[in-house]
Amino acid sequence: MNGDFTVKPEAKLWQELKKKTPLISWTRLESSASLGLPDLLGYTDTNGFFTVELKVKSSNKIRFSPHQIAFHYTHQTNSFILVKALDPLSYKLFAGSAVRALANNENVPEIANTWPDIQEKLIHN
Repeated sequence: MNGDFTVKPEAKLWQELKKKTPLISWTRLESSASLGLPDLLGYTDTNGFFTVELKVKSSNKIRFSPHQIAFHYTHQTNSFILVKALDPLSYKLFAGSAVRALANNENVPEIANTWPDIQEKLIHN
């Protein structure tokens, strides 16, 4: 073993999000705790707790497990999906309630698409 390791794309996105949203307190959740549980638990004094699922896509389709779809469908309030597209590079924040449409590759308008707007939307959702 040469000591090299590959950082998963979602782990890189997690590091970016943490750096770009300093006004939010973040906890990374262990996905093995419960199937479909989002990647992150966020907290702000103004709005309390919320969840964020991280997705990185290299094609047109965003992949969700059936458990992730079920979680966001049944927890539509204060749940979000942050998508990083690689080509062209972009960031889009969606409401968790859009999960089925996103999974079906439907055109869904994002609720924020810049780091300042993403942080603002998460703080004042």
